[in-house]
Amino acid sequence: MAGISLLGIPNDDNSSFMRGPAEAPAHIRRELQSDAFNLWTETGVDLGVPGRLADRGDVLFDGTADPWKLIERAVADALDAGAPLISLGGDHAITHPIMRVVRRHQPRLTIVHIDAHPDIYQSFQGNPRSHASPFARIMEDGLADHLLQVGLRTINGHQREQQKRYGVDVLEARACTGDFQLDLHTPVYLSIDIDGLDPAYAPGVSHREPGGLSTRQVINLIQAIDQPIVAADVVEYNPRCDVSNITAVVAAKLVKEIAGMMVMQRI
Repeated sequence: MAGISLLGIPNDDNSSFMRGPAEAPAHIRRELQSDAFNLWTETGVDLGVPGRLADRGDVLFDGTADPWKLIERAVADALDAGAPLISLGGDHAITHPIMRVVRRHQPRLTIVHIDAHPDIYQSFQGNPRSHASPFARIMEDGLADHLLQVGLRTINGHQREQQKRYGVDVLEARACTGDFQLDLHTPVYLSIDIDGLDPAYAPGVSHREPGGLSTRQVINLIQAIDQPIVAADVVEYNPRCDVSNITAVVAAKLVKEIAGMMVMQRI
């Protein structure tokens, strides 16, 4: 049985504009388990088969320990069990401690990062752990061999310098036309910031940026990944900004399709 682990990481301590993403895991789970839908994926995988989707609950942040250490411990427990992991954020800062563990399991690794923003500031507002900085930390720590950023539409001069510094490949939103053809040669970590989608499809985010990807485009990209997806995160959903629960439903749909690909790649 090819199983997938699900882990909630309800942390938005490093959000720069507004709080709320810490509340996301419960909302995504509710839609994932709702009787309004089923657990079959578009690729024909039934996630409702017993043992196929193992929910490991949420990381508990009680203020007595460094949140990064708590995240690393929970991710290590999940990956040590031998199953791919999907993490539910939380803001995008959590990707850095997740990657510190994933890298120990993967000597060769490509990150496919879907977002409106590069999140590669060297330090944003004086905070090197900012949700606007995780990919600077990841690349300077050597936690990936290759970073591909898709859907970007807010790149400034500093961020372009950072992308050049770290050898990042970029597919901006304006270039995202037609079918996706990704040139991948290693296992993949998939990081999806919900604001990578146009706010018409996913309004429940703290930083709405028009001109983004459609839900269909993101699903097509997920299904175009032809290397093993070893872990993934879905981050930056902010229930406080949602409209009629639209974004929670979209996030749950993306989780299902990621999990479906993970299962197919292991059968």
